[in-house]
Amino acid sequence: MSMPTPQTIPDAFVPQNILLIKLRHHGDMLLTTPVIQALHQRYPHANIDVLLYKETLPMLQAHPLLRHLHFIDRNWKKEGGAKHISHEIGLIKTLRQCRYDLVINLADQWRSAIITRMTGAKVKIGFDYKKRRNAVWRHSHTHLVSTDRHAQLHTVEQNLAALAPLGIAPEGWPAAMHYSEADWQKTRSTLLAHQQVEKPYIVIQPTSRWTYKCWEDDKVAGLVDALSDDSSDIVLTAAPDKNELAMIEHILSLCDSRRVISLAGQLSLPQLAALIDHARLFIGVDSAPMHMAAALNTPCIALFGPTKLTQWRPWGNNNRVIWAGDYAPLPSPDSIDTKTKLRYLSAIPLNEVVAAARKYLDE
Repeated sequence: MSMPTPQTIPDAFVPQNILLIKLRHHGDMLLTTPVIQALHQRYPHANIDVLLYKETLPMLQAHPLLRHLHFIDRNWKKEGGAKHISHEIGLIKTLRQCRYDLVINLADQWRSAIITRMTGAKVKIGFDYKKRRNAVWRHSHTHLVSTDRHAQLHTVEQNLAALAPLGIAPEGWPAAMHYSEADWQKTRSTLLAHQQVEKPYIVIQPTSRWTYKCWEDDKVAGLVDALSDDSSDIVLTAAPDKNELAMIEHILSLCDSRRVISLAGQLSLPQLAALIDHARLFIGVDSAPMHMAAALNTPCIALFGPTKLTQWRPWGNNNRVIWAGDYAPLPSPDSIDTKTKLRYLSAIPLNEVVAAARKYLDE
């Protein structure tokens, strides 16, 4: 069967309604924002909507360039077959009613391809994933973009590559994280309620949903003690997950400094963004908050282990990556058992992180 044509779409094509599809985690959604910016600059009068998973809505809900967020709730399937099907049909009807001219499918799931096709859009762009090379995937898109260089590209660059048929250059587009003034006021009042914390402060997020991405608790405590002084308070953050909250409590128990507070599990993602945006420095592991810090242009120190650095390093110029692989051998990222309790970041020396932090703080 013939492939959908990959050539550039004529300049005469000016969409009025655009749908962007990405069905992944929180950090992935943040890394779609350069695509949103690029589309808006090329088509300033177009309406731009996004289809995403419900739990990731906070990453884009305050974005000023978006008209509407459609979502898929992963809990639909728990409601039984009939209700699940009803939700899916309702979503398709809603998307068709929006009369999209252009759909850009950044996802790799079969579901995303079927939805793309059923929107009825004139132009439907997707990626030519090797694992999806069959008739269903081909005929769900009018244009497929090569993924041959994806291994050499950052996730942002991969996403932007989907705009090639539109003649949009893939360089020069920053990521963005937005929040409301109410988010900042709520965050600020929460800070003031904890020992009258005011700026300046440092945010440290040592947790991840995956233990293998975490540094050792005693080293985090050592970092807190080393950076706590009369000019900076330390704010620890984490998701409202029992394992992450337990990790924060353990770190606090190891700290000698009293100039540290925990807001773990107390902030929404936009409120966390506000906290990070007003911080002197962010230090964290490979996680959504790290990507938020980079997008907000807050000075960021990112600790990495056996993760694909090329794809997931912080996107921006105001950051420093400290990679455990520079201090000890690491296993291949593709070989990791994500349920392991091993902490591959343990090879990172405390003094290296302290030195990197002080360099930022002294600037």
